[in-house]
Amino acid sequence: MSDFSLIIAGFGGQGVLFAGKAAAYCALLEGKEVSWLPSYGPEMRGGTANCGVCISDTPIGSPLVTRPHALIAMNGPSLQKFLPLVMPGGLALADSSIIKQMPESPRARLVPVPASDTVSREGLGGVANMLLLGKLLRETGFSVMDTMREALAECVPPRKKDMLEKNIRAVELGFALDG
Repeated sequence: MSDFSLIIAGFGGQGVLFAGKAAAYCALLEGKEVSWLPSYGPEMRGGTANCGVCISDTPIGSPLVTRPHALIAMNGPSLQKFLPLVMPGGLALADSSIIKQMPESPRARLVPVPASDTVSREGLGGVANMLLLGKLLRETGFSVMDTMREALAECVPPRKKDMLEKNIRAVELGFALDG
């Protein structure tokens, strides 16, 4: 894959920025050009948050993602806002545990994923972001699982080292999901 752009969006506190950082680290570890651009409201937790990630084999001219190849939407307002921007033929993953009404998507392939319910059922509450990132990894091949594990080891801060295995398990669970 020579160029890949992604928007991850949801409420503050859902790990939106962390998921984007993990995707960006994958690209760095693979020697790609990368940009990661976070955006969040002043209220952060509970407010809106999103980030854009650009991955390329060549230098990136702008970190702004205006036509993403893929979208991870963790709430309804984010899906409504960013789904129309996804490139024709692109992919949108939506947490159907939270988003009960899926809109029509004539341009992009919209895949409902019960991420929050699945991680709760597996005793991994709080890492729906990582399950969705694992599903994205499987669907797009923007990186490989071994690189994702290495990226997470780099991204999870030492003070939260107990979260590393939980995050890896959620990515693997998302990667294994059918549909």
